[in-house]
Amino acid sequence: MKTREAIVYAAAHVFDECGYSGASISKIMVQAGVTQGSMYFHFKSKQQLALEVIAKQQEFVNFQVGEPSLQRLVDLTFFMAHALQSSVLVRASVRLAVEQGEFGPPDPTAYHEWVDQLCIFLYAARERGELLDDVDEREFAALLTGAFAGLQIYSNIATGRADLNERLMVMWKYVLPTLAPAHVRARIVMRPYAEEQAA
Repeated sequence: MKTREAIVYAAAHVFDECGYSGASISKIMVQAGVTQGSMYFHFKSKQQLALEVIAKQQEFVNFQVGEPSLQRLVDLTFFMAHALQSSVLVRASVRLAVEQGEFGPPDPTAYHEWVDQLCIFLYAARERGELLDDVDEREFAALLTGAFAGLQIYSNIATGRADLNERLMVMWKYVLPTLAPAHVRARIVMRPYAEEQAA
């Protein structure tokens, strides 16, 4: 692993465990096993490191889209739940996106990128006749981005995200009827990511 990548990975560990305010350059240096010179050659401040971790959020999510559809949109939410439970890089980038007011002006770029990604699935679902006529794809993408963000925060506080899949199932139970007609909903399978892999 290259030094810069090692520092970013170490920073993710520290940010995930301590949050931005509890993290320090010295903690990150120890976690990465690098010297002060190496650290400051790549990153001049803790803020710069935090912004790098946030900026790489989309890179950390390696979801195999396949053919975009409403089913794949649902699958993506369960994939993200799995990623939050299993990947320190994803957890750290999501935590920092929430905490970013602590280290600079809030920047909604990470959220806007998710809205754009979700729109790809929703536009495809529209082409496939899977959405109700009155659904606005971008509005729903923004709603889903905010709902998932809030849901994972609640789940993290309540159970360390152990119940995130169950909370997603409840969300979709109430959201799908406003999104898709009955014959489409009947085909949608809600399953945790590990089950999807085995299916």
